Amino acid sequence: MRVSRQNKILELIRTNEVETQEQLLMLLSNAGYKVTQATVSRDIRELQLIKGQAKDGKYKYISGNYDNRPISERFIRIFRESTLSYQHAQNLIIVKTLSGCSGAAGEAIDCLSLDHIVGSISGDNNLLIIVDHEENVPYVLAEMDKIMEHRD
Repeated sequence: MRVSRQNKILELIRTNEVETQEQLLMLLSNAGYKVTQATVSRDIRELQLIKGQAKDGKYKYISGNYDNRPISERFIRIFRESTLSYQHAQNLIIVKTLSGCSGAAGEAIDCLSLDHIVGSISGDNNLLIIVDHEENVPYVLAEMDKIMEHRD
């Protein structure tokens, strides 16, 4: 539930000008997530959200740019906790996730910057990973296996 909720938070701050935790709490409630302010605060901290200035000069929550930061255990944990199974067909890998979690799993894979992955497309509970060539699929699967076996 936490990964699904945090995925929803990322979606909400992308599609809304969320200025306060109270506003985020209300949006989550409207989306069917019954949580406390303390939970929202913890999610903001775990997601490493920051306040950035909107076009109108007000401050809103945004997801930070982590492209140049070292990969954290957070991405490995997100992928591991949200993934149910995966299999391949030719140069495609389909990942089955918990409902509402494929976006988070896709973001985790993207942030890990694994070699040979051209891109990914996520739905609600399915993530499609496109590998550059069929002969590189075993490498990507082996890296995914390492992530799934990784222990905190």
